[in-house]
Amino acid sequence: MVEWIRLWFAPQRLRHIGRTPDYRFSLANERTFLAWIRTALALVGGGLAVLQFLTAAYLREGIAIVLIALGALIALRAVNHWVRNEVAMRRGEDLPESRFPATLALSIALGAGAVLGIVAIGGLR
Repeated sequence: MVEWIRLWFAPQRLRHIGRTPDYRFSLANERTFLAWIRTALALVGGGLAVLQFLTAAYLREGIAIVLIALGALIALRAVNHWVRNEVAMRRGEDLPESRFPATLALSIALGAGAVLGIVAIGGLR
């Protein structure tokens, strides 16, 4: 795990692993990384919005903490996903499997349902 984290901050070390893949695949991997980062930023922004607009204090702080923590987790997962895919491409291996997209989708759906329920009972200003 420590080696993966080192690659986060020194991507030039990737050049010593396997062969350089077609640049289009590396660019697609980077676009995927940026999509994950946009998702993380949206969750952090959503957490800040909840702090501003939700009236029920106990719900406001709990939901905001969950959203902001999820945003932080996704940001970390994004860079790890980018490195793992880049290494796999350089080694000519299959891309690593991940349950994270399904877990994230389910978490967001449950969170959206909870917020919808709060809005339905009049919990917003």
